[in-house]
Amino acid sequence: MITKRLGELLIEQGLITQEQLDEALQLQTSFPDQTIGQLLSRLGYIGEGDLSLVLDQKQKRPKLSEILLKRGAITPQQLTQARELSRQHDIPLEQALRKLRLVDDEQLAQALAVQFDLPCVALNALTLDPSLSRYISPVYAQKHLLAPISMIGTTLTLAMARPLRGHDLKQLEDSIRLKIISVIASEQSIIHALRLLYRIDLPSSRTDDDDVNLDLVPDSIADLLNKTQAFDEPEEEEEVRKVTEKDSVIVKLVNKIVYDAYMKKASDIHIEPYPGKRDVTVRIRIDGQCVLYQKIPYKYKFAIPSRIKIMADLDIADRRRPQDGKIDFKKFGPLDIELRVATMPTVGHLEDVVIRILTSGEPILFDRLGLTARNRQVFEHAVTSPYGLVLVVGPTGSGKTTTLHSGLAMINAANRKIWTAEDPVEITQPGLRQVQINPKIGFTFSAALRSFLRLDPDVIMVGEMRDEETATIAVEASLTGHLVLSTLHTNSAPETVTRLLEIGIDPYSFSDSLLCVLAQRLARCLCPACKTTYTPDQAERDALAEEYGGDLWGDAGLDPATLTLARPLGCEQCGHSGYRGRLVIHEVLEVTPPLRTLIKRRSDTDDIRLQALRDGMTTLKQDGILKVLQGVTDIHEVRRVCIK
Repeated sequence: MITKRLGELLIEQGLITQEQLDEALQLQTSFPDQTIGQLLSRLGYIGEGDLSLVLDQKQKRPKLSEILLKRGAITPQQLTQARELSRQHDIPLEQALRKLRLVDDEQLAQALAVQFDLPCVALNALTLDPSLSRYISPVYAQKHLLAPISMIGTTLTLAMARPLRGHDLKQLEDSIRLKIISVIASEQSIIHALRLLYRIDLPSSRTDDDDVNLDLVPDSIADLLNKTQAFDEPEEEEEVRKVTEKDSVIVKLVNKIVYDAYMKKASDIHIEPYPGKRDVTVRIRIDGQCVLYQKIPYKYKFAIPSRIKIMADLDIADRRRPQDGKIDFKKFGPLDIELRVATMPTVGHLEDVVIRILTSGEPILFDRLGLTARNRQVFEHAVTSPYGLVLVVGPTGSGKTTTLHSGLAMINAANRKIWTAEDPVEITQPGLRQVQINPKIGFTFSAALRSFLRLDPDVIMVGEMRDEETATIAVEASLTGHLVLSTLHTNSAPETVTRLLEIGIDPYSFSDSLLCVLAQRLARCLCPACKTTYTPDQAERDALAEEYGGDLWGDAGLDPATLTLARPLGCEQCGHSGYRGRLVIHEVLEVTPPLRTLIKRRSDTDDIRLQALRDGMTTLKQDGILKVLQGVTDIHEVRRVCIK
């Protein structure tokens, strides 16, 4: 696709001639800092409104973010923070930048001037004529944040915080019967000018802080901790308790910890105080690995847990028992996330706090689950079946619910009624009827499942099978014409079958209802920015083939002589770990007729595993090794998450 230049677009629309464009191009050699649009406008060949309309229609303007980055006003990391805030609160990017105090009004005004090819003026250096106010009504001026600043003949110059759209500018020119020249000025200076011109009382600024608690993003964590040095170091344990959870530094500190953990894509935050004068350790879990985030002065070892407990509506006076609760963080900052909090009493009358970050979102596409062709075929066939039982198993935090929601998204249609019972509801989908479990009032998974059966469902998803009652009802529901999907905490797919048989499920009903079991693990991906490729020697190739335990090169479809692998290196983007992001390793057990026979006989795990392998199942480690050969991870990660 060939992108047309602005001059060509203007000629096509009959707004200028080729001779006029040539004159502007010749003039640009003397004024290289001026754009073609600016020069054509100043030569009188095109009106400012027409030029603005063409630029907007053809999306020829540079993005504000690109301008700020190019001018060094913000860093890429700060831009990411602002975009996140803009998305969370559905506000313009420039407003998010002001909320985060990353840029001031003057910097934004200069960037907008560059974006819209307009001059930027400093109104405080001008003497304003109050008589100009008669051309623009005070209501219009306040609504659009613009001020008339000069008048020459029949041309009125308007200073604007943000330029009017092309058709709005033309309407205003027709209304006041004057030609308008637009210039950009900072919002603060325009508000000050409106006070002088219209003698009206306006607030000093349209505060962005009204919507968002700026305590979320205070100065850096180091600046916050430096502020604590203003206090005398307490000598006695009782003095430590005097620093309460109401301290403003504590409020900002806790918010900053949560904010930084979210921006680093952490799943958990661990607050670990120690007896005596040892600092409080804060660790965060990124891509499944705990890393040290910060050491905080010991004087806050009581105050930080108390602040978190207040946010979660827990009893701050009770330090002897474990407690758990939830925090709706948007009440305290601009992140629309939910936090799950658990406290645990530790030695020295202290409390550890672990915070799980629950980011609500949309399901990922089924194609992005990383399933091999055989695994995808088996799982997709099971999920699209009219009835039966589908299980996804693995340890806590292995992405089981994400996988189930991807499967549900594939069958989520108007002709299917789908009910889900989850704890908590992290992923939402239009069309699903989703229920939050609340065991404290007796609303358990089994209770929800019984209720679903009276609500005419086609598909039921149960967040977890925690007991025999839930498992039995799920099997019965799958036999009565419903597709039931659920999760279980087991190590592998074959073990899942024997586990459910051991807790008392009828083997005949279970064998008839079960369609497939998908076991999964999360392994870290090699950082794409810094990973290095290499050619393994014969010994390493043989070790991989032996560890695979089958026809590795046939399954992978690769020639071992031309094989290249990847290894971690470390860079700024991955925090010098060499890994960034995670991938899923799968093991899909298909329930075939021979396997159904083994289930009815209550066969042990080894017999079920052997039959599943004969039916084409690849184990977790085998699937991981296939992904190693693709260069997306390394064998050390696969060994770390796979026992066998």
